[in-house]
Amino acid sequence: MNNAGDIMNDATEAQAAPEAKPAADEPLVDPASLKMTARNVNVYYGEKQAIDDVSIDIGMDNVTAFIGPSGCGKSTFLRTLNRMNDTIPIARTTGQIELDGEDIYDTSMDVVQLRARVGMVFQKPNPFPKSIYENVAYGPRIHGLAGSRSELDQIVEKSLIRAGLFEEVKDRLDDSGTALSGGQQQRLCIARAIAVDPEVILMDEPCSALDPIATAKIEELIHELRGKYAIVIVTHNMQQAARVSQRTAFFHLGNLVEYGETSELFTNPHQERTKDYITGRYG
Repeated sequence: MNNAGDIMNDATEAQAAPEAKPAADEPLVDPASLKMTARNVNVYYGEKQAIDDVSIDIGMDNVTAFIGPSGCGKSTFLRTLNRMNDTIPIARTTGQIELDGEDIYDTSMDVVQLRARVGMVFQKPNPFPKSIYENVAYGPRIHGLAGSRSELDQIVEKSLIRAGLFEEVKDRLDDSGTALSGGQQQRLCIARAIAVDPEVILMDEPCSALDPIATAKIEELIHELRGKYAIVIVTHNMQQAARVSQRTAFFHLGNLVEYGETSELFTNPHQERTKDYITGRYG
């Protein structure tokens, strides 16, 4: 378990000029930047309830971290935000989740288009068994985002630049994406997500399989992407949450226990369960 003092120090450093804690009647997320809302969301795997009545707002102007012990429901809830749980036959979701005011679980919602708007980066890097170029070009090509090869080239280059990978691979775009290092593969997957011009990027423990150097590069990338996309990251590493996020949600036993500014949640949690978790009493 991470040292509580280190976590609090990281939270303080990451929030050099912390915002004032909102008043009781002031929303945590500025309505002008509100991107996604979840209200009374429940998830069931068969008869077992994995998420219990979760409500949360996601803004464009900050990185939101989901933390909590293994099996607490944070990844399950993350996957409700682009309907990835639909791929599990026994999974069932109730409640309402909106993207720009549009119900993503409405029967009229095109799930393929939804997942282009709400991209996802998984725990283990999963590049396609294709070239670096084709990994990034695949999405724009199938979604018709490029009218010519030159436009596609521009999208690929821009996406690789944004993912902080272009300078490392610009002379070998025809090489296989699976031949890259683990950290490079993860940045390639981020470039692939960016290439279809998403509005939200979901990251499910994107650094758990990476070494410290690769992890630092991904964290730098998250800082650079902040504000261009609404970013939600699930992490088992509380120090990482303190470093990269401005908002943190603590999950426990399928419940959203506490959601607030990262600096506040780590240094002055309101709930006893949150305090117990960040101080290492369980995890």
